[in-house]
Amino acid sequence: MKILVQTEAFDLGAEVDAMRGGRTDIGAIASFVGLARDLNEGSGVQAMTLEHYPGMTEKALAKLVDDARARWILLDVTVIHRVGRLLPGDPIVLVAVASSHRGESFAACEFIMDYLKTQAPFWKKEETTEGTRWVDARASDDAAAARWRTK
Repeated sequence: MKILVQTEAFDLGAEVDAMRGGRTDIGAIASFVGLARDLNEGSGVQAMTLEHYPGMTEKALAKLVDDARARWILLDVTVIHRVGRLLPGDPIVLVAVASSHRGESFAACEFIMDYLKTQAPFWKKEETTEGTRWVDARASDDAAAARWRTK
């Protein structure tokens, strides 16, 4: 398991290669990469700054991964989330999940990402064409996470 909160960009290919590491028990790796957009809520976004509580954030991410491991048989998980100032097109988050079969990898990857959006202590501030604003939680993210409570 690899959990990092960092300012540096990550390399999806390098992370997947590291996860594979010559293992032959892995049958599937599902991944998600979130990118900074140039438009949000009808405003042009010039940059976004992500803030977090060091230590607390990593613990929250580890708990999400532990919860996923309690639901599915997972062979490895990588979660990397960036903080600091990001520009449109920059990668923000990587979730990669390895398992013996694709079903577990897909489901666990989506589960981790859905809960990351609602449970992890990150705060986003956007620099827009209209000024600077904090990004509020979205009802759609809460709904995505809520669907896992019944499964």
